[in-house]
Amino acid sequence: MNAKGLLLEKIKDGTFALLTDTEISKKLRLNKQEAYAVRDKLHALCREGELLRDSRYRFGTAEQFGATVGTISGNERGFAFFMPDGGGEDLFIPRRFVNGALHGDKVLAIRRSNRIEDDEGEILAVISRGYGEIVGTFYPDHKGGYLHPDEKKFCADIYIPAGKTKNCKNGAKAVAKITSYEGKTPRGEISEILGESGDFFVEELALIRSHKLHEEFPAAVLREAEFQSSRRPEDDLAGRVDLRGELIITVDGEDTRDIDDAISIRKENGKYLLGVHIADVTHYVSRGSALDREAFSRGTSVYFPDRVLPMLPPALSNGICSLNEGVDRLSLSCFMTVNAQGNVLEKRVAPSIIRSAHRMTYTQITEIYENNRETRKQFPDLIDFVNTAIELTEILKKARTNRGGVTMDIKEAKILYRDGKISIPDYDRSISHEMIEQFMVLANESVATLTTERKLPFVYRIHERPSPDKARDFAEFLNEAGINAKFDPESVSPADYRDLLKSIETSSLYPIVNRVMLRSMMKAVYSPENAGHFGLASDCYCHFTSPIRRYPDLCIHRIIKESLKDAENANTKYRSVVPEVSTQSSACERNAAEAEREVDALYTVAYMQDKIGETYEAVISGVTSFGLFAELKNTIEGFIPIETLPEDGYEFIEERYLLRGTKNSYRLGAPIQVSVAGVDWGNRRVHFTLLNQAKEQIL
Repeated sequence: MNAKGLLLEKIKDGTFALLTDTEISKKLRLNKQEAYAVRDKLHALCREGELLRDSRYRFGTAEQFGATVGTISGNERGFAFFMPDGGGEDLFIPRRFVNGALHGDKVLAIRRSNRIEDDEGEILAVISRGYGEIVGTFYPDHKGGYLHPDEKKFCADIYIPAGKTKNCKNGAKAVAKITSYEGKTPRGEISEILGESGDFFVEELALIRSHKLHEEFPAAVLREAEFQSSRRPEDDLAGRVDLRGELIITVDGEDTRDIDDAISIRKENGKYLLGVHIADVTHYVSRGSALDREAFSRGTSVYFPDRVLPMLPPALSNGICSLNEGVDRLSLSCFMTVNAQGNVLEKRVAPSIIRSAHRMTYTQITEIYENNRETRKQFPDLIDFVNTAIELTEILKKARTNRGGVTMDIKEAKILYRDGKISIPDYDRSISHEMIEQFMVLANESVATLTTERKLPFVYRIHERPSPDKARDFAEFLNEAGINAKFDPESVSPADYRDLLKSIETSSLYPIVNRVMLRSMMKAVYSPENAGHFGLASDCYCHFTSPIRRYPDLCIHRIIKESLKDAENANTKYRSVVPEVSTQSSACERNAAEAEREVDALYTVAYMQDKIGETYEAVISGVTSFGLFAELKNTIEGFIPIETLPEDGYEFIEERYLLRGTKNSYRLGAPIQVSVAGVDWGNRRVHFTLLNQAKEQIL
């Protein structure tokens, strides 16, 4: 065995584990020249991935260091956070211990102290790089140039050698392919020039590229979609319930193009017979096909004000799979019998064929319910239908509240882009939105319960209870606000939060408490294990109702349909599939949500740039040590820098969401009046000026 192999063996068997090269040389009683050779061999073993070295120059294996695999979340100031793959608390990585790792990298890290309360860590090695391509602004120099990434967390410019710039102009937005991470600065080449920085649509395209979203479909996927879209639904009726004679409608927004859910309802003997009919996408997208592989990769459709990046090609998403009015469509129907207390007495799922009688909008359904004469005259066959549907909606809302369902008072901006103009109307949520939401939630719950009873592998939608730490922070906030927190942070239940909100629903503190409560809760994800849905107070929940735009729903449809034929075969086939689908779908959902949020912010800035000087009523939506965030009625959020507030020397009390001064104090949820001071295109942020100086009661 050569000297390098012997060194490796002695470290792996523990003899030289976690020793420095100097300590190893002393144990071997080597002279200076031999010690230099040992050091070189140890460094070579690290480069080859056989060993790791920490900041104290100790050498060992990942196991000996107790290193953990995870992902780096960078920061523009050079430090980072390590997020372990197996879950658990993140570690703070000071700049000096980042060791060449960059945002998005998969790394091995260790905690620098044995004390569990110390959250400082150190990166030992980069396993794989997070970015192969990156979007940014190009700045030339006499040697080529640099691409400065748009992603601020990626705190390293990309050096572009001469001959690899594609003649990119100074200040242009471009995509660079990273060719090497060796040395102090990553090297790359310009792969695509997007256009001039500051151009609205170039900036939007840059965000799409940054999130690695797919705009075009591969040719093989498009060919398969065209072939599948040519199939006639009426040729595939075997084993299906024929519902074409039933009164079935769809209810969506005015601009919806991919319609994947429809409803039917009637009342018999005091019971409600509810049908939720979902597009049978799996009939056209078979497992393992080019269409399926592309859908899995995308994970979800992504919605922007001016475009949709669909999970499936338009021939399917807007065509043969979309439950369009007056045409036959294959579906998977969930039939539920519900009593006057909102309990589901019977439920079943079956393949079906439907023909939607009307393509209704939320506005039209609300108008029918509110006795709008013109709309009722236009849809006389829907008057009883809508009244029955709203009647059941109120029953279901009450039943869920009684079970402990948490009122999630979340506003979502509706940004419209039509004929080159952006509009953002005031937030509005009608009874028809609640109707569809209640019916879809009930169907999702019923399908999940049925599948669980049959002990099938499944992709659940889970929303775990708040962590004890988060619940304790929330309880502390409540107590500071003078509200008695009656729940146990170790075992808080949905009913606890429901009762809390109900006890203060007439108080001015309600919006503040609701916001803080929502921030204390975990994020919903997909999982092969059922952990229930805290917010809905549901023991068993899934996403079944949108297979055109969400891959988990597509997977669930496959499991259901195959289990109806052969439950044992479905169990065998999907047991190993659902963990991968859950992980991929959760990641794609997070990425899509971030992209949508950033593009919405871009549109918001564009919309507000000609509103400078206008005044608005707002509510404080965020409190930080450096200023306030304020939200308008149409959900637009802007920032008020602390230096623009009256007086100096504010104290930020984080646990109370309070910025306290000697004369003025500002807390989360407080009403204020603002004017638009300007817009920041670089950070996609609106800036407000506080107009009133209303003194908020110091909690």
